[in-house]
Amino acid sequence: MELITLSSVSFAYPDGTRALTDVNLSIMSGERVALLGANGAGKSTVFQMFNGLLMPAKGVVSFKGRPVEKAYLKEVRRRIGMVFQDPDDQLFSGTVRQEIAYGLTNLGMAKDRMEQAVSWALQAAELAGYEDRSPFNLSGGEKKRVALAGVLAMQPEVLVLDEPTAALDPLGAAKIIKLLNAINRQLGITVVFATHDVDAVPLLADRVYVMDRGEIKLSGSTEEVFARKDLIRAYNLRLPRVAHLAELLEREGICRFPALPLTIGGARAELVKKIGGRY
Repeated sequence: MELITLSSVSFAYPDGTRALTDVNLSIMSGERVALLGANGAGKSTVFQMFNGLLMPAKGVVSFKGRPVEKAYLKEVRRRIGMVFQDPDDQLFSGTVRQEIAYGLTNLGMAKDRMEQAVSWALQAAELAGYEDRSPFNLSGGEKKRVALAGVLAMQPEVLVLDEPTAALDPLGAAKIIKLLNAINRQLGITVVFATHDVDAVPLLADRVYVMDRGEIKLSGSTEEVFARKDLIRAYNLRLPRVAHLAELLEREGICRFPALPLTIGGARAELVKKIGGRY
């Protein structure tokens, strides 16, 4: 089922800065989709179109086949949950429990149902035991999980994240990637994220849109997109580090791959084949 579509969408900010030009994309139910691009490519602007924070100057944004317009905004914003790049922009309550309950309180949810929803969101975001802690005293990765739990408590159909691994150490980034994959796989929630961290994309996306200067320049499966090495570099991006290493090994005549591996697991599988499964 097609959940979100942008059809020939263009947008400029009030100062005249053109942010999007004739953007077309579609996101299907259950997918994991990455918007990949350098800073200023237009990724965050696209996200603000999803739930009507910004309206296109031209073109149509639709959710489940219905244009995102004023009369539809309340429903859209319940179904599309947004997690900001900086969790401090999203957190303001005194405790983790209060933070997660905030949106449910605004909905007027009954207390017993709210407690169930908060407990479920804590478990889903791997935050059990954090209920009475201040979100402002947590690590960056923990803050991101609190912001995520607050969105999950609303039971969205789509989870939209702006730079989910930004400002995290390697362990924190790995935990967020693992958690988002579990949310997609176990809860059936569609995951859409914007990033310029190319190493995260093969671990978290089935399909990729590459943006540059407000336009969609390339789209396809993760493997298809990263196979276009020259275009990736032309848009101020790079290959995942594992793929770049494989490219160097091929260039030096040490090893050839049927397709450049994008993850450590993929590279290991290919190397095991080549050395006869001894490792």
